Amino acid sequence: MSTSEPILRVTNLVKHFTVGGGLFGGPAATVKAVDGVSFEIQRGETLGLVGESGCGKTTTGRCILRLETPTSGEVIFEGRDLAKLSDSELRGLRRRMQVIFQDPYSSLNPRMTVGQIIAEPLAVHGIVPDRAARAARVQDLLRHAGLLPAMARRYPHELSGGQRQRVGIARALAMEPSLIICDEPVSALDVSIQAQIINLLEELQAQFGLTYLFVAHDLSVVRHISDRVAVMYLGKIMELTDRKSLYEDPQHPYTKALLSAVPIPDPSVEAGREHVVLGGEVPSPLNPPSGCVFHPRCPIAIPECRTAVPELRTIKPGHQAACIRV
Repeated sequence: MSTSEPILRVTNLVKHFTVGGGLFGGPAATVKAVDGVSFEIQRGETLGLVGESGCGKTTTGRCILRLETPTSGEVIFEGRDLAKLSDSELRGLRRRMQVIFQDPYSSLNPRMTVGQIIAEPLAVHGIVPDRAARAARVQDLLRHAGLLPAMARRYPHELSGGQRQRVGIARALAMEPSLIICDEPVSALDVSIQAQIINLLEELQAQFGLTYLFVAHDLSVVRHISDRVAVMYLGKIMELTDRKSLYEDPQHPYTKALLSAVPIPDPSVEAGREHVVLGGEVPSPLNPPSGCVFHPRCPIAIPECRTAVPELRTIKPGHQAACIRV
């Protein structure tokens, strides 16, 4: 892994939402969606961010993009703290950060053709001011995304889910970004199409030197595309290491439980495997447990886990975990 300055450094990122206390004056409460997340991404790397639904993965990505304003913490992108930039300063950096959304059906404007959807950011940011040059650039982007240039005249409803997601990828590429937040980009697609989109993302990364934060809950997809993996649970990172170490030698009990739930195609191997079954439900981020947030479901928890908040510390070179038992 490169020892140069990371393209993105997130330090103690916190995002809390206030709910309640509305029209009828109910009691207000705080949802701790992201609660002290820290990680770095090197240029050209793919960091997978995995966890159960509601653990704060997407909110983390939205805070990095400033689609949500962080409650506290630092997001340093290419040497600048995004949390401290004004709207005009942030606009200049928008080109360098793009997002591929989860749902290809709702992320495209149904009243615009594919060509108009891809050309719009080119016109808004003044990247290609000339109309004819924009049309040529749109056709070039469609080819990069694996679509025929003739599809520029179609509307989103005329495309399949996989084709729509390719349009979303072409739209992100139009801005010539250095960082792309992939927010579960294949979870709404058929399995056969998922592999095509993942392969396309890898090809584009090699061709354009892109950096990805790949948000997902499918561990097999993350294993295929990621260089390093961060495992989230209830707004916190439980484990962070390279792909090989995470899948072959997981340290945190939550990571072990996640991996044990992934089926193995070989029946003999599957039959001899140890399965970790977690008890109970994921606690509400409205009222997270004290101490280690995982302790109510942890198979190796001790009384100290109810009070001690574990830090994400280095267990061995390049491998971090937040557990006092490891």
